[in-house]
Amino acid sequence: MERAGRKRLWTVLGIAATITAVAGLVWFKPWALWVDETVDEALPTAGTTATAPAEPPVAGTSPSASSTPTEPAGPVTLAQGTFISHEHSTAGTAKVVRLADGSHTLRLEGLDTSNGPDLRVWLSDAPVKEGRAGWGVFDDGRYVNLAKLKGNKGDQNYPLPEDVDWSALPSVSIWCDRFDVSFGAAALARV
Repeated sequence: MERAGRKRLWTVLGIAATITAVAGLVWFKPWALWVDETVDEALPTAGTTATAPAEPPVAGTSPSASSTPTEPAGPVTLAQGTFISHEHSTAGTAKVVRLADGSHTLRLEGLDTSNGPDLRVWLSDAPVKEGRAGWGVFDDGRYVNLAKLKGNKGDQNYPLPEDVDWSALPSVSIWCDRFDVSFGAAALARV
């Protein structure tokens, strides 16, 4: 009986170890580090709204000054920064762009980082710090989780909500929400 009891104990321990290993793999997703997801989005253009046709000018008059635009009609970069590496090697540029319709988007250009579980794009009020000191600071203060990272490589856009004052959140982090760590970050400076 003693031999059968030991065999049963080893079987239970083996099953428990297997369940633990599978759960760890599902949680950590180590294969994501070797699978790249490339995104190639163009800078969004604002939709044009239908307007009534302009009345023809009256002979001998000049167009009114109010009809000439005072701001550029196309996209304008308001702030930008270059990514530095934190937990994983990260490169690329982050930009805040005002579109022709007045909305804002965060644009990541040439992003190159590791893939991982539950990566997010965050705006934060935390300063961007080099090395390990910067890995976990982005959730210490105010931050906005813009969206799940679309891909770990390439160009991508994230619309900024109208109620978010991006100028009060001058840092962008590629944040791993699963392990509460920054893969890389960029400090946004006005241009």
